[in-house]
Order: sequence, then structure tokens, then C-alpha cells
Amino acid sequence: MKVYATEAIRNLAVIGHGDAGKTQLVSSLLYVAGATPRWGKVDEGTTTTDHDEDSIARKTTPNTGPAHPEHKETKVNLTDTPGYAAFVSHARPAVPVADCGLVVVDGVKGVEVQTEKVWNYANEFMLPRMMVVTKLDKEHSDIGIALDSAHNVFKRAIVPFTLPIGKEHNFKGVVDVVHMKAYEFDEHGKAKEIELPAEGRDVVDKTRERIIELVAESDDALMEKYFDQGTLDDSDVLPNITKAIAASKLCPVFAVSTTNLVGLSTLLDHIVEFAPDPAHHEAEHGKNEKGEEESRKYSSSEAFSAYCFRTIADPFAGRINVFKVISGKVGTDATVYNCSRGVSERLGALHTIQGKQLDKVPEANAGDIIACVKLKETQTGDTLCDKAKPLTYDPVQYPEPAIAFAIEPKSRQDEEKISVAIHKILEEDPSLSFTRDAQTKEFLLAGSGQVHVETVVDRLKKRYSVEVMLHPPKVPYKETITQRAEVQGRHKKQTGGRGQFGDCKVIFEPLPRGGGFEFEDKIFGGSVPQQFRPAIEKGIIEAASHGAIAGYPLVDFKVQLIDGSYHNVDSDEHSFRAAGRKAFRNAMEKVKPTLLEPIMDVEIEAPQECSGDIMGDLNSRRGRVQGMDSRGKNQVVKAQVPMSEMLNYQSTLNSITAARGSFHMQFSHYDPVPGQLAQKIVEQSRAEGRIRGGEEEE
Repeated sequence: MKVYATEAIRNLAVIGHGDAGKTQLVSSLLYVAGATPRWGKVDEGTTTTDHDEDSIARKTTPNTGPAHPEHKETKVNLTDTPGYAAFVSHARPAVPVADCGLVVVDGVKGVEVQTEKVWNYANEFMLPRMMVVTKLDKEHSDIGIALDSAHNVFKRAIVPFTLPIGKEHNFKGVVDVVHMKAYEFDEHGKAKEIELPAEGRDVVDKTRERIIELVAESDDALMEKYFDQGTLDDSDVLPNITKAIAASKLCPVFAVSTTNLVGLSTLLDHIVEFAPDPAHHEAEHGKNEKGEEESRKYSSSEAFSAYCFRTIADPFAGRINVFKVISGKVGTDATVYNCSRGVSERLGALHTIQGKQLDKVPEANAGDIIACVKLKETQTGDTLCDKAKPLTYDPVQYPEPAIAFAIEPKSRQDEEKISVAIHKILEEDPSLSFTRDAQTKEFLLAGSGQVHVETVVDRLKKRYSVEVMLHPPKVPYKETITQRAEVQGRHKKQTGGRGQFGDCKVIFEPLPRGGGFEFEDKIFGGSVPQQFRPAIEKGIIEAASHGAIAGYPLVDFKVQLIDGSYHNVDSDEHSFRAAGRKAFRNAMEKVKPTLLEPIMDVEIEAPQECSGDIMGDLNSRRGRVQGMDSRGKNQVVKAQVPMSEMLNYQSTLNSITAARGSFHMQFSHYDPVPGQLAQKIVEQSRAEGRIRGGEEEE
């Protein structure tokens, strides 16, 4: 593969709602450009970017997929991104490394929910955009309806650069409004110029006038000329279209059919001619070794720096890191510095990546996207740079996982392999979270949705031969006491020979929430020898770990050791531990223990019109709304809700907001469980065998 200059590179993130046709668009563009000999199709499972078993089986894109057609001496780096709600967060890291977004809209359905979400991602990173309306060969398709929905939702200067010739199954060609030419396409997507159709000419003329107007608005000098002349010449318009797109003053729209290959070569022509190259991109900002902000331009004359935005766990090639070279250039076998981890890495061979295919390339210039295999330390979000001029770019932040499941290995063999397998999947998918709950001892796998977690489970089985079972996580309830009590714990056992004897008097009293456990030795004199007193504390702690009413740890209490007695021969550490446990059980009869549940701070962001339904639902979940804020067009609802009520919240929120809402939560505090619910939890604990009977003393 040849080396491309920065100006001959176009980087586009293909974004939009699931099933809008993103993957098929990429595959069809590759075929039309001659990058692939075979025309890959989603229905046949032969597309370039969705090549793994999960993607083919589900016909969905679970993660970003790089590809690069070459057209008119230009390398077009396309990043196919997920669009379904469970995976749409994975589109996020592809946005900042693109220089333009290619927004895909279904010609039948118009703008859909997840398109709004990824459009907002693009807004965050101030990404210029182009739009492609697909499926215009389908029944009930209409580019006018698609455009109207885009105007209504995005409120942007959206204008067609190509208009369809024919409708639905008669869609055979396009009018290039910018160059005022018309084309028909054969079964291989090759364009043949034809005369401009007389039908619809007024629409074409009005559309072109709108393009001229928007280009004029992007530049003060052009605007003045436009007012003077009433129009602009091609010599004024064409060179400034890219400038208008780069400044987000203009979003061109293209009419295509990916199943009949109509309009695709024209789309490629316009991408090469008008999409901003990396050099149009503003300088990227990072932090130098002193922690000061520093910027780097997209220029091969600058010091080398690159950002890793994707890691692929390939079963054959091993770990593949995908980078965007931001500044400078890099060649084969270069030694670079990983600023994020403070280690040097030898890159070895450089590759371009086309789905699962790797092709060696000797060098990469600023703005290009390349891949390296088998790097030892580098992960997604890391910065590679010249060690003499270190610079670290901020990694892209993934949304917090929305749902967690407990995973249980099916066999001992699976248990031994699960940690390594999960670690490899986490390298590939940083949006996942894998933890072990210290209290419940469960392994928790958290993702953006149930489908996301289920996909990971399928991958564990198919790729790593690890089988696990999923079930809802246990809520880490706790217990506490509500009253003060003085009790005695006396352990005496005589079985012949040396006996056992331990005796203590203690006071139990509650502590404020979050107080934990305190033990205070208030014995004066030698009623209990000093060496035995810690054993009393150990015995109480052991008993408290199993709770008093439902088998959950007892917390937020204080114990004062005030008196006791011992035997010169029969007393030992074991006897006083048993006395401590007995004192605990005696105390639980007097201190009125109660069940505590974890309360979460929840923040929900959703369209304003949904806020009433959201608050109503939170009230039904025993939630307490703390306040509301505005964030752009959305409303942010803040509330405190019991964790037990939030285990299945993602699906409910999707239903209320049509998948336009998101939420995150974090632990706040523990509160007492209401009486009726507490009784149900106790009964469930008894059924699960959590509640232990009286301990037999040794």
C-alpha cells in the first residue's frame, strides 16, 4: 500500500441509527471504488467491517470497523460505527479521530433516535458533517421526508448536493446539483453522464441557489459579493464549499441506494472534492510533561504524536492497536514513547486495516489511520509520541455502564479461564466494567445494555471457550442496630480434662450512618487479661459478618468492653472469641436490629417532554427527586433511589424516552428498608439459606 500525504487523506466516521444502512454503505463504497473484488452484503454476512461471528449472526455492528477505499489518488478512511442503543456508545471514540461525520439516514424512516444521540456526540467534538440518505430504492422512501425530519431535528443548514432521478424501484440516477450534471448507474455502480432531466428542474435550480447562499454566508467577502451580484460564480463557490463544511455552516446531503449501487461513485467524488482533509482540522490540544496545555498541528513537519482509539483482540494476529497519526510521521520499526503509561514501545510493521485484513505500509503521515500488532503496553486511549517532545491527549470518556449482571462460571475449568478471557475483551471494549463485589462475592459484568452483556457472553463462549451464566446481581444489603443495650457473653464448656471458659460484659450502641464498627476497651484492672481482650472483638466481628436478621453484615455500631472474668486453667483465646459471639447474639435480642439498603444518586438526562413520566416512574420506585436542570434541549433529573429499584431501569428509561434518555448513578448512602419490604427480604434470605442458626460452640 502506498503512502499518502496529509492533503490526500479523508477521515470520516459513518454514524447513524441502527439498521439505517451504515455497514452496507461502507461495503458498497469499497466495491464501487475497487477496494474489494466482491460486493459484500449484510444479509449474506459478507461485509468488510462486520466480519466476526457476533456481527454476522445478529446483523448488527457491535464495535467500530475501519475500512479505506481509494478514489482519485485519495485515501478515504471510513470508520463504520454501531447504531443500536446497546452499542451506540462505541461510536463515541470514532468521532474525535474523524475530520468529518458521514451521517446515514434511512430514506423510509427519516431521522431516528440514535441518530440524534450520535449527532450530539459530533456536536461535542465540533465535527463537520455530511449526510447520506439511503434505501431510496425501497417502497415508501422519500428524500423529501428524510430532509424535513433532518431540518426539524437538527436545525442546521442541510441542503442536497445530489437529488434522485426516479423514485422507489425506479430510482436509477442522481442530479449533481453542485456541478449541474446528471448520471445513471449500471449494476456495478459505474456512472454514465446523461442530460439533466427537465422534470424537477425548478427544484434543482432552487437547491443550487440555496447552496450558493450558504457558501456566501460562510465568508464575509463572499457575502458582500453575493449581495452585489445576486449570485456567485463557480470559481467563487467550489473552492469555498470545503471551508463552509469545515466550519459547520453547511451540511451536504447525498441520495444513494446501497443495494443498487446508485449515487455511490458521485458520493465518493464529492467526499474527495469537498470533505475536509486533516490539515483543515484545528490543532489538537494535549498536555506536555509539565502538565501544561500544548497544541500540535496536523502536519508531518511537527514532532510525532498519535492517539490509539481502538484495540482489536484478534484470535490469530493477537492484539491490534488502531491509531490516528496526529502530528509528524512514523515509519516501520520505529521506537516511540507511550506518554500515557510512561514506557517505550517498538512499533514493528505498520499496517492499513480493511476489516480483518492487514496490509503493510512503510510509513504514515499526519492525519492517517494505521494499525500495529502485538504492542506490549498500549491500550485504547493511550498517546504515542516522540520521547524528546512528549505530549498526552485526553482519552475519550465512555458513558458509564447502565446495567450490571452477575456472571457465574458453569464449571471449575471455566472459572480458571474467565479472568484471562474477560481481560482480553476489556482491552477491546473499554465501555465494559468487570468487578467483584466485596460483600456478595459475585463477579459483576456491566455494559450499556442487556444485549451488550449478552454479546460478551457469546464472545466468551465462541472465542475463548468459557461458558458463564447470567443473573441479576444481589443487592448488598446491610444491617444495623437502633438501641443501646448492656449484655453478657459467657462461654463455659467442660468435657473432661481441660475445659473452656470465657466471660465478658459489653455495651452495644448504634453509631451514625457510615460509622462502621468501633471497639473500646474500658476494663480497669485484670478482670479479663489483656491478651484475651482482642479475641472478644474478633468474636463479635465474626458474628456481625453474618448479621442478625437476614444474614447481611451488621454495621454502624460500637461495642464497649466493661467487665468479664476468666479461669486460670480453662481460659484461652478460643473461649473468649466464643464469648464475644455469644454476647453478640444476646445483644441482638435487645438492640432492635434493622435492615439497611443502598441508596444511589441518580442523574437522568432525557428530552424535556419526558421529564413528567420520568419523575412519575421514579416515585413508583421509592425515589426522591432532588432537583432538575436544563442541559441544551434536554432536562436533567436528579434523584436518590434505592439500588434494588434500579437494576432494570435501562429498559424502562428506553421505553419512556424512545431510547433517547441516558442515566448514570453512584452510591450515596444506606437507609433503613421499609417494614413490609424488609420482611420479604428476610423471607428470601431464609429461602436462600443465608440465615444461620445458632452456632454450636466447641
